[in-house]
Amino acid sequence: MTNTQTNESAKGPNNKWLSDFADVTVDEAQLQQLDKDDKKQDSDGELSFQEIFETSQGTNAVKEGEVVNGAVISINDDYVTVDIGYKMEGLVPIDEFKDMDGKMSVQPGDHVVVYLEKMENEYGSMILSRNKAEIIKAWDSIAEACERDEVISGVVTKKVKGGLEVDIGVKAFLPGSQIDIRPVRNLDKYLGKKLNFKVIKFNKKRGNIVLSRKALLLKEREKLREETLEQLQEGMVVQGVVKNITDYGAFIDLGGMDGLLHITDMSWGRIKHPSELFQVGDEVTVKVLKYDKEKERVSLGLKQVQDNPWDKVPERYHVGDKVSGKVVSIKDYGAFVELEDGVEGLIHVSEMSWTNKVKHPSKVLNPGDSVECQVLDIDTKNRRISLGLKQLESNPWDLLEQKFPIGSTVEGEVKNVTDFGVFVDIGEGIDGLIHISDLSWTKKVNHPSEVFNKADKVRAIVLSIDKETEKFSLGIKQLERDPWENIRTRYKIGQAIEGKITKIADFGAFVELEEGLEGLVHISELSNDQVERVADVAKIGDSAKAEIISIDARERKIGLSVKALLKSEERANIEQYAGNKKGAGNTLGDLLGSKLKGMKNDKE
Repeated sequence: MTNTQTNESAKGPNNKWLSDFADVTVDEAQLQQLDKDDKKQDSDGELSFQEIFETSQGTNAVKEGEVVNGAVISINDDYVTVDIGYKMEGLVPIDEFKDMDGKMSVQPGDHVVVYLEKMENEYGSMILSRNKAEIIKAWDSIAEACERDEVISGVVTKKVKGGLEVDIGVKAFLPGSQIDIRPVRNLDKYLGKKLNFKVIKFNKKRGNIVLSRKALLLKEREKLREETLEQLQEGMVVQGVVKNITDYGAFIDLGGMDGLLHITDMSWGRIKHPSELFQVGDEVTVKVLKYDKEKERVSLGLKQVQDNPWDKVPERYHVGDKVSGKVVSIKDYGAFVELEDGVEGLIHVSEMSWTNKVKHPSKVLNPGDSVECQVLDIDTKNRRISLGLKQLESNPWDLLEQKFPIGSTVEGEVKNVTDFGVFVDIGEGIDGLIHISDLSWTKKVNHPSEVFNKADKVRAIVLSIDKETEKFSLGIKQLERDPWENIRTRYKIGQAIEGKITKIADFGAFVELEEGLEGLVHISELSNDQVERVADVAKIGDSAKAEIISIDARERKIGLSVKALLKSEERANIEQYAGNKKGAGNTLGDLLGSKLKGMKNDKE
């Protein structure tokens, strides 16, 4: 198409040039006159470019509003003089013969087609227009294309409200909704491009033309879709273009139909979002994983067209190998390390430190950290590699038994007090546990806080070291002799003992035999007479005598009896025994006997 720009700077009166395509139509009165001269009319009553041109060649009687043939005579700074075979020459503004770069497109002697705007101006010249002749010719071509439902081409010239302006020889409007199959946000990318269109609205009288590119694309897409559906099979490797990206995957245009490439099938490695790999418009090679012909759904895979890195893991990695990688993810239970694309290993939280109890992996590692570690285990079937961080450091548990052998005495500071014991820091980054049962041989400790506070200094004996479970057991009571050790060599059944009553219970009274060692006088063994309440016959701090009736070293229990002692004394002549012991203090039996006698007198 030729340049359709207007020029309002031409000299001479009544010289009004086209400002937009609405001015392209021929004057209605002129068309009516032409209708009378020529019976070949369009349905709208307008002559075609060819008919007007042929009419102009048959007579020298030219009229305003006609398209005529002429020859370029001369060119000056403002006008191109054209001879149309009439009594005078016509003038065409020079700008109508310049191209986009400002160069002249004609030379003297060239034949041109022009439109007669005015028969004669004040200078005695006809005013001609090459642009209007081209426009009329363009309108006729467009009308023919509409009738034949043909595709026309044009160049996008600028953005306008609601869409784009397109030069198809005349100005036409391309609505934003008709630019592409999907909504277009960036219209700038179409500026200056030559594209094909279909005319969806045409009104020559009003100079109104509406185009659609979407209609052509839909038609092409449907044709491609039918071809794709016929050829598509599961397992095929096909080419496609990324059409849309979502959080869960990308839609790939396979040619008239879309397939879904799920995020889990994009890479053997870890990706957070499909946008890390793709942008809309990218060309990709994918494999058809699943094809549902009835629902016309296609599942695609990208990683399936690449080698699976796990196939070579047994060759590349071995247990005990020192490897390096990048931390890609942190979980509560550990950190995932990428060893190579598609191959990750897990450093469990328990494998991060020999001595420090790591509560959360983020205390040691962060995403993006480069880290060296050791391969602990490889499970190719489940695609798992276990890694260790602490294994690259010397294990303090290996030297612990040498430095602190079992039975040796250690000193440290109470680091933590729990319900079941206290943890003592002995240095070396290792804490020893003193279990509540190892605090005292004889005292019943309900809670370790009754004995120790945090930061207290303590001495203890090493009881055991379990390197496998990383347990270091200590004991405090072991610093002293166990009073129950060799108990049967110091006490025997039938032996009479004397001690102080230390505790009173509903079921009996406890008598201290020696420091840390007690025996129980059951309520049924307190007297020959029936005792209703222990407190009626025994008080804490009273001196008491009784006979040992049982010894259970395993259960750490000694049974005492006043009744048994009384019977023994009777058999050994209790009166003589009492006489010999007179003035030595009352026995528990004497005390109980006198109290029972007093209670009997009170009742009488």
